[in-house]
Amino acid sequence: MNKTFTLNGSLMTRIFSFFSGIGMIVFSFLTIRHFFMANYPETIFEGSFCDISAFLNCDSSAFSSISQISGVPLGYFGLIMGSLFALGMLFPSPRFDRTNTFLSLLNLLGVIGLFMYSVFILNSLCLLCLGYYLFSIIIFFFFWTYGIDRKMPNIMVRFTRPSIKLLTTFAVVALAGAYGFRLFHESKKEAQTGNAMQIVKQYYELPKVESPSIVSPYWTAKSTEKFEDAAIQIIEYADFLCPDCLYLTQQLDRLKKEFDGKINISFQFFPLDARCNSVVDKNKHPGACDLSYMAAYKPEKFLQIHDEIFANFESARSPEWRRGLARKYGVEEAINDPKIKEIIQQIINTGMEYEKTSDRYTHGIRSTPTMIMNNRMIIGTLPYEYLKAIFQALVEEHEGGSKKFIENWVPLRK
Repeated sequence: MNKTFTLNGSLMTRIFSFFSGIGMIVFSFLTIRHFFMANYPETIFEGSFCDISAFLNCDSSAFSSISQISGVPLGYFGLIMGSLFALGMLFPSPRFDRTNTFLSLLNLLGVIGLFMYSVFILNSLCLLCLGYYLFSIIIFFFFWTYGIDRKMPNIMVRFTRPSIKLLTTFAVVALAGAYGFRLFHESKKEAQTGNAMQIVKQYYELPKVESPSIVSPYWTAKSTEKFEDAAIQIIEYADFLCPDCLYLTQQLDRLKKEFDGKINISFQFFPLDARCNSVVDKNKHPGACDLSYMAAYKPEKFLQIHDEIFANFESARSPEWRRGLARKYGVEEAINDPKIKEIIQQIINTGMEYEKTSDRYTHGIRSTPTMIMNNRMIIGTLPYEYLKAIFQALVEEHEGGSKKFIENWVPLRK
């Protein structure tokens, strides 16, 4: 019999390998769960925000173009891999071992590719993905060190001798499961209309809060001269280097066109950079203070600078790119201008005016993005369909058709 750790090798090694496969399953499941929670939250309280760090951020992955393949979350394929490795430890055979040896190499190459994409393209790393990566490396190490045919001199031949019959069987099962996941994904999309109604109800049940003492004069959408006169009034606490703020900006860009003439959006500078923000104990986005100073230096150029920063989100992390931005718009003096620093500081400090919503945090404004939308606070982001439903409700309320509308959407209170 071929000596291999799944057949007649060390029992402890086999046990460790089995639990490594289980680890891959667990982290894949959590990744899938996060994907659906981030993209299709069922309550207004599930919105995601930058609350781990700028780099260790699962939302960047969940909202990225590689988070799914034809509607199938990427975590599903990790789930399949982990299951095959765990089953291979329970039901060993030479054919199964050789097939899993091949898959461990294939999986490792995929992990390396995803890691490189996350670090160098997304500039972030999901902790859940990192857990999967670590267990994938462990599994590959076991196959490399203790796997079948390990004494073969040609390493590439050793790792490329799968059973075609088993591979075909696994592929058919995986494709069937992928089709099921795709149908589930489509059903989640279709359910957004019904969920949107629930989100609007929850929005109107949020407690009302006051506007901050200083509403930033830097607006990204302007429908009326007086901020409070618009049907939709958004005070957006945001950070130029926050991935979720980028996501929200993209959502708002779509909605500003659809609700043109009915929406005011004030950009309330709240960089999570310790150089200028003492409201929250976080130093997640070095350079965000400088970008805020530049954007505020010449009010007439604010919107152009705002849009260019978010259009070049990855580049904006680079000090060299920021210096180029300052030269382009003639705002080189902004970083050392005491008046601009004072303006930004005053806007940031309004974050202390809200009562804390959790014992973990000192103040109500603790992360970005946070929106004060018509005097109700939403922490985090929401899908486009949900924001659109809330906006439509606010417009109907503003235009005088609210009584019947609210009765249909909001539970009566005794």
